[in-house]
Amino acid sequence: MSATNERLTSEDRREQILAAASDVFGERGFAGGTTDAIAKVAGVSQAYVVRMFGSKQELFIAATERACERVIDTFRAAIAELDGEETVVERLAALGRSYVDLIADRGTLLTMMHAFTLGHDPRVGPLIRERYLDIYRFARDEAGLGPEVASHFLATGMLINTGMAMRLPDIADSDDDARELLGCLWGDSTDALVAMTTAAPILPEALRR
Repeated sequence: MSATNERLTSEDRREQILAAASDVFGERGFAGGTTDAIAKVAGVSQAYVVRMFGSKQELFIAATERACERVIDTFRAAIAELDGEETVVERLAALGRSYVDLIADRGTLLTMMHAFTLGHDPRVGPLIRERYLDIYRFARDEAGLGPEVASHFLATGMLINTGMAMRLPDIADSDDDARELLGCLWGDSTDALVAMTTAAPILPEALRR
């Protein structure tokens, strides 16, 4: 463990590991991600990761909680900047703009995507269902979108997440249909977001084991 890591507080180290876990689980999922790979990305020992979280499942659950909290915190910050007189369309646009901050952190959204596929799991299933409904309730009530607009907003977000999981932006320059679909999602921001998501690193093979 480096001298820099030794100066970090326990909470800082926890966040460092959870950020690394988001990167690894986001790309590899729960089954493919390992505590060893997460430790290497975080720059700590595997023993330290296990000591802090207890097991890979508990680490995945913590990473999922962190991802869901980050989504709501990002949306809440966007709404807090408004004066309360905006129309539903203007509030929806503010939330859409804030989504760029989430897209920049692929691990956050993709960890949630992997959690969605574990709805059958007795621990992960109840957690992700409740947290996803928390996001829906926020959009519907705190953001004031109402049920129909809130559900459309979440549906668009899921389409964005699915495209990211497939790395659809990687073929945007060579496939007109991919470019068209991304353009429908991102509008004038398409070029910038394609560049940002295409540049997102893929874990080296050595960190996949």
